[in-house]
Amino acid sequence: MSTAAAVTAIHVRDLVRSFGAVQAVRGVSLDIERGEIFGLVGPDGAGKTTIMRMLAGVLRPDAGEISLENIDVIAKPELAKAALSYMPQRFGLYEDLTVAENIFFYGELFGVSRKTNRTRSGELLEAAGLVPFRDRLAGQLSGGMKQKLGLVCALIHTPRVLLLDEPTTGVDPVSRRDFWAILYNLRESGVTIVLSTAYMDEAERCSRLALLHTGQIRQCDTPSRLKQTMPGALFAVVAADPRAVHDALVDAPGVLSALLMGDRVHVRVDDAARRLPELQARLAARSIANATVSSIEPGIEDVFVALVGSGSAT
Repeated sequence: MSTAAAVTAIHVRDLVRSFGAVQAVRGVSLDIERGEIFGLVGPDGAGKTTIMRMLAGVLRPDAGEISLENIDVIAKPELAKAALSYMPQRFGLYEDLTVAENIFFYGELFGVSRKTNRTRSGELLEAAGLVPFRDRLAGQLSGGMKQKLGLVCALIHTPRVLLLDEPTTGVDPVSRRDFWAILYNLRESGVTIVLSTAYMDEAERCSRLALLHTGQIRQCDTPSRLKQTMPGALFAVVAADPRAVHDALVDAPGVLSALLMGDRVHVRVDDAARRLPELQARLAARSIANATVSSIEPGIEDVFVALVGSGSAT
């Protein structure tokens, strides 16, 4: 969402953090614009949570600099916390309190006046679809409702930056949709959102993405431009036994990667015109009948596999 009037909300330079001998984050630099939904994508151990915790001021980096809405997060973490909300993977809801009581508690914690707390909580409950459940104990909510309540609590003090660490993991599809509707509304109001996700369909919804691997950013751009950077061409192969298709094609000449995707295999090749008949012949030679091979546009998961060079990804 680059425009002439774009304002940098988060500035990160040469961020480094180690845990013993393990370097979890290695020289990460980012500039995130105000009003973006910015995604951190990568496997477990890529450094997503460590980066989130450093942005939130709850973990001090070994080196580097972080500013958030022109506040030096490293030098003034408490001042930065007034401008942000951080929702970790396990948000601290109190299960023996009701929905309304949890929201009231977090409003008090953030220093929100009781009048503002009442008004703000009513607006947020309405937006999250939680009004009918305001008197229900948090421990009796579904996983999706708990995540939406966590988001409401994180927003009660009207933060300018929202940090979400895999907020929809384990959440049902309907609740994920509702959760994203709230995020889009926040973006329209100028809130900057940084989230990590393991869901590639969610990654597609972000304004920009940083693809992380072993503590480093491999690529950072919009989802559409990231797809354009993927080398080679992509085929989807559908057959009754996708595992057999994968095993037959993963080491075929010209195949750069083969990725199991549910009932199909995404096969990336160096030359589409040359390799299509070769793939079809190889499948026939392995007695894989009725397989269909079609050219497709890559998704973010395909791009990520191509970037990390995992030729035998499953």
